[in-house]
Amino acid sequence: MSDLFPNSLHVQDVGMKATIDPIVWDYAKDNNLMIVSKDVDMHDLSLVLGNPPKVIWLRLGNCSTTQVENLLRLEFSAVKLFYEDESLSLLALP
Repeated sequence: MSDLFPNSLHVQDVGMKATIDPIVWDYAKDNNLMIVSKDVDMHDLSLVLGNPPKVIWLRLGNCSTTQVENLLRLEFSAVKLFYEDESLSLLALP
């Protein structure tokens, strides 16, 4: 997805594959990153703590990586607007 999101990282890219959510949250906050997750816990952290970081919550359930990629490509305009609006903390995508 580097064509649309050129600076994207996966938690495994930074050695955090099995890391608890609050540490991932702090890493994203400290590095000016958004979090994209299917995890309801990230949704909850966003509601409690606000941004930064911003959270894109993917409500896809059990699905393939290809389905996640397709959704993010389809919703690129919404993601871009979300990213640009400093007042928003959470974007839920179906």
